[in-house]
Amino acid sequence: MVKCPICEKAVKESDINRHIDSECKDFIEESNDTPTSSKTHSFFTPGTRKPPDGTHKNGNPTSSPPAPSLVTQRVRRPKTPPPRAKRSFDDTNGAQSPSTPKRVRRLKAVEDAMPLAERMRPMSLDDVHGQELVAPGGMLRGMVEAGKLPSMVLWGRPGTGKTTIARLIANTSGARFVEINSTSTKLDECRKIFADAANELNLTGRKTIVFCDELHRFTKNQQDSFLGPVESGQITLIAATTENPSFKVISALLSRCRTFTLNDINEQDLVRILERAMAAENCTSPILDKSMIEYFAKFSDGDARTALNLLDLAMSLSKDPGITKEKIQQSLKKTLVYDRAGDQHYDSISALHKSIRGSDADAALYYLARMLQSGEDPRYIARRLIVVASEDVGLADNTMLSLATATYSACEKIGMPECRINLAHAVTALSLAPKSTRVYRGMNNAMDALREPGVAALPIPHHLRNAPTKLMKDMGYGEGYKYNPHYLDGRVKQEYLPEALNGRSFLEDGDLGSKVDPDLIDDDELIPEID
Repeated sequence: MVKCPICEKAVKESDINRHIDSECKDFIEESNDTPTSSKTHSFFTPGTRKPPDGTHKNGNPTSSPPAPSLVTQRVRRPKTPPPRAKRSFDDTNGAQSPSTPKRVRRLKAVEDAMPLAERMRPMSLDDVHGQELVAPGGMLRGMVEAGKLPSMVLWGRPGTGKTTIARLIANTSGARFVEINSTSTKLDECRKIFADAANELNLTGRKTIVFCDELHRFTKNQQDSFLGPVESGQITLIAATTENPSFKVISALLSRCRTFTLNDINEQDLVRILERAMAAENCTSPILDKSMIEYFAKFSDGDARTALNLLDLAMSLSKDPGITKEKIQQSLKKTLVYDRAGDQHYDSISALHKSIRGSDADAALYYLARMLQSGEDPRYIARRLIVVASEDVGLADNTMLSLATATYSACEKIGMPECRINLAHAVTALSLAPKSTRVYRGMNNAMDALREPGVAALPIPHHLRNAPTKLMKDMGYGEGYKYNPHYLDGRVKQEYLPEALNGRSFLEDGDLGSKVDPDLIDDDELIPEID
């Protein structure tokens, strides 16, 4: 006998299929007719199954059924496990009792091991400070509330809240959330995530949000794998990057996503974040007063994670009876935000160049010191100064080119820290020197002319061509050329440009442009008319 898995009534094993086909109405064995020696078991119960009457277990017919085994007749009753003692979750005087479950103690240990910045992550978008995008009335906040969440790239410096915002968006939307990191997730794992997301969408209609941290570290092939799932809507991608997406994210993926730039968090919002953390940690140390909190906010340069880590360190130090504010401030080490391969590298050298061009020696020295303090290669700076000497000073002071090349040589021979003085010398001299862009603009004008149809292939005049062989002389190469040193003051009447460009000028007369900055004009003065 077996028990039907649907109606749980006793049925002969040979009739089980016909019984199910009859919608559990036929072939039912009455309980009083069932031999007491036979064992009725579930159809899905593992164990030794008794073959039907008249057959061996190999299916061959027999004259009489085999005698039931004593083993098959014995019915084993399951042993009832002894009742477990209930564990108490109550604490005595705020301390954990010995009966506290291990899992609870383990979770508390994990939470205590987390840095303060991780424990203080906001639990809702209302708790996020310093980012107008997710503030009430913000663009991204409006998209989340309307349920129109596009794939996006969150671009911002570390500590601006990219990961926090992505997690909160996922929680608010109610979608399935998968978090991956470019440093540990392989291409095959990404494809499996996309396949699972497609199945989830087809079976339940639930969308999947994939949060990819440090997207710029993914290879081109890995970024390519996102194109299909993002375009078809199988996933909603929220990617975070600290690098400029224009350079680090493939254009095909960038065109399928909205790019949102997260700003550095200002000091006022950082103070609110730190005060919230102190309240959550029940910190009442008199050393960590308002002035110290503001000091941490200034020190962190718009990075909330850095600010919270500083506060975490200060709270630990404040437990020492002999600690003072001055000692805490001395224990902090300033790390300049600078990446020699990222945006800070190019932004800083651009700021230095433009400060020199604007004759602001103070600003130029500031950016020079900032780059050197951050570990920038002094030869890289010296190479840019050689360019500045010709591009911005140019004909106004030809000695600056010699000074810049000598500075590069000094950086190679001396190195840091002494060559910082040579660089400061060149930067200050270039800033105070008169400026002329005639050479730079003249070269650009000539390059622009080459883009005109046919100009780049104009034949060189015959009298200017070289004639090293008799054949070339017979062809007229060099014929009619006037050697200037043979003439008075070297002056001759002779054309040097191709015939189609005769009379055209690329070098302009003025050292600088003719525009007038309206910010330099007082309201009661008239802007002079420029010819």
